[in-house]
Parts: sequence; structure tokens; C-alpha cells
Amino acid sequence: MSVRFEVEAQVARVTIDRADRMNAVDAATEAALERIWAQIEGRSDIRCVVLTGAGERAFSAGADMKSQNALSGLEYWAAGNPNGFGGIALRGSLNVPVIARVNGLALGGGFEMVLGADIVIASDTAKFGLPEARVGRLPLDGGMVALQRLIPRNVAAGLMMTGRTLSATDAARYGLVNAVVPPEDLDTEVAAWVADILSCAPLSVAAIKDTVRRTAHLTPQEARDLRTPALVAALASEDSEEGVRAFREKRPPVWRGK
Repeated sequence: MSVRFEVEAQVARVTIDRADRMNAVDAATEAALERIWAQIEGRSDIRCVVLTGAGERAFSAGADMKSQNALSGLEYWAAGNPNGFGGIALRGSLNVPVIARVNGLALGGGFEMVLGADIVIASDTAKFGLPEARVGRLPLDGGMVALQRLIPRNVAAGLMMTGRTLSATDAARYGLVNAVVPPEDLDTEVAAWVADILSCAPLSVAAIKDTVRRTAHLTPQEARDLRTPALVAALASEDSEEGVRAFREKRPPVWRGK
């Protein structure tokens, strides 16, 4: 199986398991990822997702250009996944937070999957890049449209127009990465972020993610006035009362997700 999918204690772990190919994504892997994201969307017992690659060298080297089923650039663009590379780079329908656990190289589509995450935790050995122009291709599946919205335009353009890579430290400096740690501390750091997410009300987290994703193009006033189903569900939830009650009673809240 090219992708491992495990759920334990309300946390889903999605691991691209092709370490011998730098976790490059071929057609079968892409299809498996799409199925997994769709499954996560349909489940109510998952509150956080950790996305990573197997091994220590790479998060993902992107599209597997050595695959016999590799498409031409034009064919790839014409058949493009509306959810972006790996089914996650541009996915707008997933209401749980995704943490990218970047354990090594994140190149091409691998970097695009990172751009689709909500929180990025990186090893200090990680590097990020969109080298498609070096092989006559384009970062079609999220890179060209997402990167310039997350870091300064000229930095994004420079990376894409040269194929250069960005260190984890520089990625953090530009606000693309939330935390950079030594490789041996990566799992501990990810676990701390997961624990903090689980300490929050699930409907509140879902509403925050939905609002952040939906309103970046709006003015602050327009964004504030947007009445989304996720926002209304969080405000009208039992959990919204439980949180305040628990605070007053000086005890941990018991979230029910409703």
C-alpha cells in the first residue's frame, strides 16, 4: 500500500509510504490519497490529521516522473484534480486541521501538499522547493496560486522561477512554517501541537478553519459578517456553553462536538 492511514484517539495519520522513491506520488498514490481525504471528511471521530512521508529523507518529492503512467504537462493540466496535488493542496471541504510533519525534502507536489496544510512542523533538515521550471513543467496543482499568498510575492516568484530551495529556518522566517526542530524532536513537537488542538472545542476549530479559508479575499468587515454554517454551528453549540461553564468551575471542558 502506497499510503498508510491510521486513526487513533481522534487523530488521523496519513503517511505516504514510498521511501524508496522519496515518497514521490504516482497515479495509484494520488488516487489513494484522494480516497483517504474523502473518508476523513465523512467521519465525525477525527479531530486532527498529521500528514507526512515515510523515512527520514523526504516528506515527498512530488510527482513521480519515472512512473510509466506519467502524463504530459498539458494532459496533467487538463485532467487536474480540483483539490490540488495529493487531494489536499487546494482542498476547501475538509473541516479538521491538517498538520504537515515535514521530515525532509518537500519538492514540487510535496511542497504543494504542505501549502494545503494548516500547521507546518519541520525538521531543521527539511527543504522546500518548486523546481518544475527546471524540467519544463509548472507548479500547476497549487504552487503558483498558493505560495504567493502565504509568503512575500518576490520570494515566491524567485523560488518558482529558479527552482531554488528554501531552508526550514527561512521558511519559518517568512511565516510558512510554525516550528523548526531537530529531527529527533519532530514527533514530540507534532504531538504537542496535536494535544493543543484536541484541547480546543472541535466545532470552534472547524469554524476557525472554515473562516480562514473562505475569507482571505474579503475585507475584515465582509469577513466578519459572513454567516457560514460552520460559524453558526459553533456559536449555537452545547460546547460553547460547556467551555464557559468549565472555565468558571475551574475544570477541563468535556467537548461533545455538538
